[in-house]
This record gives sequence, C-alpha cells and structure tokens, in this order.
Amino acid sequence: MQPISTGLIGYGTAGAFFHAPLIAAAEGLRLAAIGSRRADEIARDFPEARAYADPQDLIRDPGIALVVIASPNDTHASLARAALDAGKHVVVDKPFTLNAAEAEALIALAAEKQRQLSVFQNRRWDNDFLTVRRLVEDGRLGEVVYFEAHFDRFRPEIKQGWRETEVPGSGLLYDLGAHLIDQALVLFGLPRAVTADVTRQRAAAKADDYFHLVLDYGHRRAVLHASVLVRDPGPRYLVHGDGGSFVKYGIDGQEAALREGKRPGGTGWGEDDPAYFGRFTDVDGTGTTIDTLPGRYTAYYDGVAAAIRGEGDLPVLAHEARDVIRVIEAAQVSARERRTVPL
Repeated sequence: MQPISTGLIGYGTAGAFFHAPLIAAAEGLRLAAIGSRRADEIARDFPEARAYADPQDLIRDPGIALVVIASPNDTHASLARAALDAGKHVVVDKPFTLNAAEAEALIALAAEKQRQLSVFQNRRWDNDFLTVRRLVEDGRLGEVVYFEAHFDRFRPEIKQGWRETEVPGSGLLYDLGAHLIDQALVLFGLPRAVTADVTRQRAAAKADDYFHLVLDYGHRRAVLHASVLVRDPGPRYLVHGDGGSFVKYGIDGQEAALREGKRPGGTGWGEDDPAYFGRFTDVDGTGTTIDTLPGRYTAYYDGVAAAIRGEGDLPVLAHEARDVIRVIEAAQVSARERRTVPL
C-alpha cells in the first residue's frame, strides 16, 4: 500500500524535533514536503522532502493528502481551515486552537469535507502516563479520589521564541497545560468545575510561567501543576484511591531523545530508568515497585495513518482536543476573576 503523502507546516521546535521524525518513522506515511523558511535545515535533515517557504503553497500541492500544522498557536485555526478547504486531512499540534469556538468550527468543517481531523496530544503515550492509566483502568487503585500531575522545569532565564512573548496562545497554560489537561480528561472526562491560579513568577516574564489547576469531579479532585522555577522536582504523579496509592518520580525520556537527534523505534526507545519506577502501596501498607510501561510516541502517527485508510479510529479525536481548550478557557476566567468556573 502506498504511504500517505504528508506535508508538515512549521520547522521550529515542534516541527523539527517531534513531528518530522515521528512522521518519517510511521510506516503508513511519507514526509513529502515541509513548509518553512528554514530551507537549509530541511535539506540537511530531510533531503527527500520538498521545501515550501509559503505554507499556502504546501496546502495547494495536489500531491499532499495529509497536512500537519506545527506552527505558532495563533495560526492553528486559520491554517487548519485552509487545509480542510483544500480537501486535506489535518493534524494540528496541541493546543488545538485558542478558543473552543474555533475548535467547533473546524470540527464542523472536517465533517462537511469528510476529512480526518486530529490533534497531536503525544503525552498520552508517555511511559509514566501509560503506567498510571493502566493502574487506574485495571482497578488496582480502587476508586481514585485524588490525582496530581506535575510538569515542572527549571528555566530562570526567558527562552527566546514566541512561546514566552505576549502574543495570543503563548504561555505555560497553553503549552504544558494542554498536555496535563488532556491526560486528566482521558482518565476522568470533563470536570464539573475548574479553579485556577495562573501567573508570571519570573521578573522578566511576558507570558504565564506558572499554573495550578484544581478540577472538580465531585468527590474526586485532579490537581494539575506546572512551574519553570523548580530546581528539585517532587513526584511527577500522585494517585490515591480506596485501594491504595501510586507515586511516580521522573519524566518520560522520549522528548529528550528526539531533541538529541535520536530516531524513534530503536532498542530501548521509550523505556524508563528502573531507578524511577513508581511505587504502589496497597491498603495494608505493603509497597510494590511497578515497572514503567514503554512509551510510544510512534503510536500516534501510526494511528492517524490507519484512520485515513479507514482501518480504525483516530488516536486523538478533535472533540477531545476541543474539551481541553474548554478547560483552558475556564482556567483563564478562574484565574482572572479569582473564582471557581463551572463547565
């Protein structure tokens, strides 16, 4: 079967380190074109891909069946709309859009055009989250009443680039928040309400660099936290239920491997350091080390290719990504007005 000809728009951090190598590794896809002014880097990394300085030229290319959008967040909606109008299947990097209304419009357009539309929520396939998800779903923790997830870093200096400038879609909530919110929604669905603290902690910050969200699920709470001023991070996940507790330190290494230029799928890909395996404590207080499941970012684009061929569902549905944006919008209102916002 012929691989699906794929065009990637954007060759910054998301495009170069995440999407391009993962598209190239997917058996059912072919990275045929990249829309970016970084022609020299494209020629060096993927000489077989055509380079388009104008993303609209890539969208108009009749040979491209799937368009992947990895450009700045405030361009996601307009580029996705143009690609769908041109009859392409579309993948959008997270966050899907800047607001839920844009997301709804794209979902309706994809249905009208009968094209697949998905959002790249790759951290569903982090090794630590896969492990947490298995423990929650197999009932080992009993009924989960408390879930806490952290995405902490130590970056005292302002990083160059649009993500840390005062433009629509910048800041930590749209960036790391989209990951943590998506994980919570995968486990528990939409919350009843959101209470949020979103702020700037570094003196020179021009976009939010700290958030603390509390998602209300009735008697269950999900706490999502991220900061760029954490030198010595605590647990990545804490999950408590009436059947026991699970605590996990460390972070999945697939991003670091991709940034180092490693290609996905090799020996040891996605495996965790045993020193960071999580610990489950049962109702009797007995502790057990839980081997971390291997991470597999490659599952996302393998799933996209299968869905386009009519062989399965998309790995991330557009309405799921829209719900992430709904929570982000509620968190923004909550932080601004200092109140709990119902959904």
